[in-house]
Amino acid sequence: MLYDASEGLEEALATRKITGYIGFDPTAASLHVGSLLPIMGLARLQQHGHIPIALVGGGTGMIGDPSGKTQERQLLSKEQIEYNVEGLRAQLSRFLDFEVRTNRAMLINNADWLANIPMVDFLRDVGKHFTVNYMLAKESVKRRYEEGDGISFTEFSYMLLQSYDFLVLYDRYDCTLQMGGSDQWGNIVAGTELIRKIRGTKGYGLVFPLVTTSAGVKFGKTEAGSVWLDPKLTSPYRFYQFWINTDDSDVVKYLKYFTMLDQQAITELEQTVIVAPDKREAQKRLAEEVTRMVHGEENLHKAIRASQVLFGGEVADLSASDVLDIFAEVPSSELTSETIAGDGVSLVDLVINSGFAPSKGAARRLIEEGGIYINNRRISDSQATIDRSIFIDGQFLVLRKGARKYHLVKAK
Repeated sequence: MLYDASEGLEEALATRKITGYIGFDPTAASLHVGSLLPIMGLARLQQHGHIPIALVGGGTGMIGDPSGKTQERQLLSKEQIEYNVEGLRAQLSRFLDFEVRTNRAMLINNADWLANIPMVDFLRDVGKHFTVNYMLAKESVKRRYEEGDGISFTEFSYMLLQSYDFLVLYDRYDCTLQMGGSDQWGNIVAGTELIRKIRGTKGYGLVFPLVTTSAGVKFGKTEAGSVWLDPKLTSPYRFYQFWINTDDSDVVKYLKYFTMLDQQAITELEQTVIVAPDKREAQKRLAEEVTRMVHGEENLHKAIRASQVLFGGEVADLSASDVLDIFAEVPSSELTSETIAGDGVSLVDLVINSGFAPSKGAARRLIEEGGIYINNRRISDSQATIDRSIFIDGQFLVLRKGARKYHLVKAK
């Protein structure tokens, strides 16, 4: 997990308790799985007796970090930033212990100092320690300058703000370590330089690699977009499925990055990938560990139960929202209230309308041979009718042909 570090960090971590921080800019009301590796860095820091600080960028969020970007970020309003900060605060509390006495985690908002410092004071006390040549040489600025559409003074000043954050945390909390993604190395080094120049002491930097899949795709990006930690943006079921679908060539690496499992447990799971890859034991354990950590035990059980539905598990105890989430990508059709009123619609017609059979005769044979399931329960009566009472929450009916061919019927 170690990507790079300033000299002496390993000895400092091994010989004394230190305080380290990572900044999270509130560009959205939720973090996504791309943020998990830095978050786990803070969690591991605390696990080994050190003090972690999660710095929420209520101040820097008003500027925008140019790192990894070729275009200017859209500026957010103060109200939107405050809303996003609260969302991040709730999510980070799932990973860090803010109650333990010996090395209690801290959650701090840099707006506490950045929103109040006079500009002239900032330029005099901080800006004078950085040359323009030094700032232009940093990768985040150079890339924007060479490949993008230029960089505004607003984002150009981001490095100074992040450096000042490090200085303030050093002064107030004896924080000597800043961590972050590898794209933050230039900003982190600038912070250690500011501490050295103003305080005459040493600060440390540690960055984590950019995580990609074995296919070279940026981790956390799917066809449906980002995988969020907020259950309203990415449901626990879809979150669980994201990890279940991890490729064999990536799963051991992800177990090391994103879980607290010990080396022996991971080695044993690695063996299952080699000898019995079809069982996907490593993927299941990965999905369980991360989903539990992000969404809690109850939502993990719901996600597992929902996943089992696709393999013929019980449907009746699911809610309409669960069904819609699980079967969002399967073919679907609608029935009007009039169609299913009274005696309802014949199962034969339902099978034909779903495309499971080309004719009434074929539909009857399919039903009588046990090939049709309603809400994952076999129906072998070709004379059966379907009314509203069978629909889950009065809204959805899951029609299945054979082992895995599904069709979702919606009551309009």
